[in-house]
Amino acid sequence: MPSRRDIAAIIDHTLLTPEATGEQVAALVVQAAELGTFSVCVSPSQLPVEVPDGLRVATVCGFPSGAHATAVKVAEAADAVAKGADEVDMVVNLRQVKEHDWEDVEAEVRAVKAAVGAALLKVIIESAALTDEEVVAVCRACERGGADYVKTSTGFHPAGGASTHAVRLMRQTVGERLGVKASGGIRTAEAALAMVEAGATRLGVSSTVSILDGLED
Repeated sequence: MPSRRDIAAIIDHTLLTPEATGEQVAALVVQAAELGTFSVCVSPSQLPVEVPDGLRVATVCGFPSGAHATAVKVAEAADAVAKGADEVDMVVNLRQVKEHDWEDVEAEVRAVKAAVGAALLKVIIESAALTDEEVVAVCRACERGGADYVKTSTGFHPAGGASTHAVRLMRQTVGERLGVKASGGIRTAEAALAMVEAGATRLGVSSTVSILDGLED
């Protein structure tokens, strides 16, 4: 079973509430460093964020609806990287997904990936709002567009967050070629371990302390 340290090392320690203050983000960074998480994930308006060596900075793009124009997502992603983001979590255009416009999905992912350059691009597909067939198809489109990861959820959609079923399906679709990030509603050690067992290689959580407190070193 993965240890506390193993799980901490794949966590994006997240604070994306709209009312989050700069003081709260600074405290998030201190806590992330103490816990040994992979990164902190904050809203783009919080950038730049000063972090100690070894801690990465992630942010979001087109968040949380994904309904922004492609040009807006491209500009937001480029600005985030210019302000020090190492990773960008972009929300897919759900209208395009539900209309099965896979070429447009692919084109948008490709455009945002070009904007972030060497930074890591994760694409949030809102898996709880999709059929299994749509999950598979959107993951394939994201891969063709150059995404580095596919990610389950924003945590803000009324359909819900991550499920082990979705994570397993996403992993089966992308194989070992892409990372899979589970996020949304993961609040316990048991839930985190289940996501990893299903194929997640990154976890986006705000309940990091309670998750890690449930694991052994």
